[in-house]
Amino acid sequence: MTLEEFYRVKLNFVPENLKKGLGHFNVFRVDDCMCGRKKSVPYSRKDYYKITLLKGKYNIQYADRTLETSGNALVFSNPMIPYTWESLDDFQTGYFCIFTEEFFSQYGNLKEYPMFKPGFDKVFILNNEQAAEVEKLYQRMFEEINSGFEYKFDVIRGLVFNLIHDALRMQPAHEALNSGSNATSRITTMFAELLERQFPVETSMQRIKLRSPIDFAEHLAVHVNHLNRSLKETTGKTTSQLITERVTQEARVLLRHTDWNISEIGYSLGFEESSHFVNFFRKNNGESPKTYRDRAVV
Repeated sequence: MTLEEFYRVKLNFVPENLKKGLGHFNVFRVDDCMCGRKKSVPYSRKDYYKITLLKGKYNIQYADRTLETSGNALVFSNPMIPYTWESLDDFQTGYFCIFTEEFFSQYGNLKEYPMFKPGFDKVFILNNEQAAEVEKLYQRMFEEINSGFEYKFDVIRGLVFNLIHDALRMQPAHEALNSGSNATSRITTMFAELLERQFPVETSMQRIKLRSPIDFAEHLAVHVNHLNRSLKETTGKTTSQLITERVTQEARVLLRHTDWNISEIGYSLGFEESSHFVNFFRKNNGESPKTYRDRAVV
């Protein structure tokens, strides 16, 4: 779901200042946005970050994990990981804020925080006292965003970081991804989601960012050898083999169904030089990109 889709679905309008490349922030009450709609959020990825204070009983799902909460939960969502939640109560209440990575440009690296890394849990259970303190931060956000203060967004950035830092002081609902009896299957699921998140490539200016086993291991917060062992155990293939197969598959689609030149396709698939892409495709498809394209369109 894009920011534009969020505003259309939840509020039936799109802010005039919502432009790609510019930072965006907003804050809401959960009960204001649901407005009698269905009590579950579709399982999907968003192109924005979201921090939600849920109050009541909820069923929250990330990848193959399901967590039922009763009371107060602070939930962190990011563009790389799909999720869904379902209210188990008739009445839904809480708060949430949404923002883009650009909103924090030069104000710290969000991706370095554990709750925004795919390999870590995103749900923090709060007692009533902790929830009250978090609620105060959301109230401050409402006050600031509705004020005329020239530097209000700097204040809001500080409030968001307060949420993050307060959560880090709390005990997460579960341990990190690389622990527990189901670690291997969870790593495999998260890897597959990260890989598929990059596709399909829809414009020649779009470029996949994760190309190597090390890239994926860093995003999953596990050692690359551990990632490789887990994938080998569950799929019978190495990390490099799985990446190569998916990139080759996308290359074939782009060669058959676009008029992009070879350099543009190679760039979109993460290759610095056109020759590197040609060699990669020939090695994994048995022929050059040009030969494949000529044969495929006949």
